[in-house]
Amino acid sequence: MRFLHTMVRVTDIDQSLDFYCNKLGLNEVRRKEVPQGRFTLVFLAAPGQADVAEIELTYNWDPEPYGEGRNFGHLAFEVEDIYATCERLLAGGVTINRPPRDGYMAFVRSPDNVSVELLQKGGPKPPAEPWASMANTGKW
Repeated sequence: MRFLHTMVRVTDIDQSLDFYCNKLGLNEVRRKEVPQGRFTLVFLAAPGQADVAEIELTYNWDPEPYGEGRNFGHLAFEVEDIYATCERLLAGGVTINRPPRDGYMAFVRSPDNVSVELLQKGGPKPPAEPWASMANTGKW
């Protein structure tokens, strides 16, 4: 058995692709338009990881509310540099809900309120400012 993908419903495909691709750095692997079902599927993966795990963004053409997405849990990504990643996201207008105070773990949320956990590759970095003293913001 191997993990294939996680499906996340999104309400605005362009806004979601901006978050997942332009800000988080994932790549679009493939896309499937299903007019008879009135939905679009977009599969994303981390660079060089398309054969390991994917995220399937499901965009239903007919709007419906999905709530906060907390019942989903979260997506988790290993990153090369937790501080640089959080700085890039912050500069891109993404709220860091749980800053990497420990040099290891941070949480952000997608435009549809899906929690995204970021974990430092290889273990924690030494605590550093401004992250070490930054408070949580909102829910994560």
